[in-house]
Amino acid sequence: MLRLPFRNKVWRGAAGEFAGSGTGASMDFQDHRSYSPGDDPRHINWQAYARTGQVTMKLFREEIRPVVDIVFDASPSMFFTPEKKKRSTELLTFLTESSLKEGASVRIYAIFGDAQTIIDPMVIHTDRWIKNIEALVPSNPTLPPDLQRIPLRTNALRVFISDLLFQADPTPFFRTLSQKQGTPIVFCPYTKSEADPDWSGNYDFIDAELNTRHPHRIEPATLHRYRDAYTNHFNLWKEGAIRHQTPLARIPCEIDLIPALYQNALPVKALEMSQ
Repeated sequence: MLRLPFRNKVWRGAAGEFAGSGTGASMDFQDHRSYSPGDDPRHINWQAYARTGQVTMKLFREEIRPVVDIVFDASPSMFFTPEKKKRSTELLTFLTESSLKEGASVRIYAIFGDAQTIIDPMVIHTDRWIKNIEALVPSNPTLPPDLQRIPLRTNALRVFISDLLFQADPTPFFRTLSQKQGTPIVFCPYTKSEADPDWSGNYDFIDAELNTRHPHRIEPATLHRYRDAYTNHFNLWKEGAIRHQTPLARIPCEIDLIPALYQNALPVKALEMSQ
């Protein structure tokens, strides 16, 4: 019942089932123009000719195949808890399978810092792709995803799946995803334990990227600073998404996928109802 917002974009490319920017041979009438030698006589408007004596052509909206580039943040924080690993893989699988079902040309890139790999969409329902991303070795695991290394296609839907838990200015990410007439969409899985923790006392905190432990004592003031920093971080991403007209859907991990998408992705137009 849900898919990426294909209807909201004017497409250019290979033949398919979605409205393009030019004229073609679909049944979706677009306009008239005067007849030119060599035009297909099947598209002559004979009714208009009978009325006016002028030979005109019926123009129909071309139907083309949508293009979807999915960029998956393969940093360890995306798999840090069983719930988050499940939600991250569910989002990638759902967005891939639903796009293929609509006849889209889908490419998937997994990226960890400055390391990347290509994932075959045909194996996304297996565990083979996870082995591919486990082999990624960035030069610095703390670096944010370097999207400029990815050969994004012109006029594509650019879907970025990431928890956004890295220190970086959001603006370059939106600009990269928007270049070459791209349409960016961001899906952000998150857990309640990271968004609104109830820590109190002594903890060993694990750096997911470096796999190192750091002991801390959490007092109420410390917890308050963490919550403020977390909120401010995502406010920056939300503000950037608004400026760049990008749907940003934060998807909780604690409820089933489809209800989570209806509640959080559909209202911001990161998804649409399929026909």
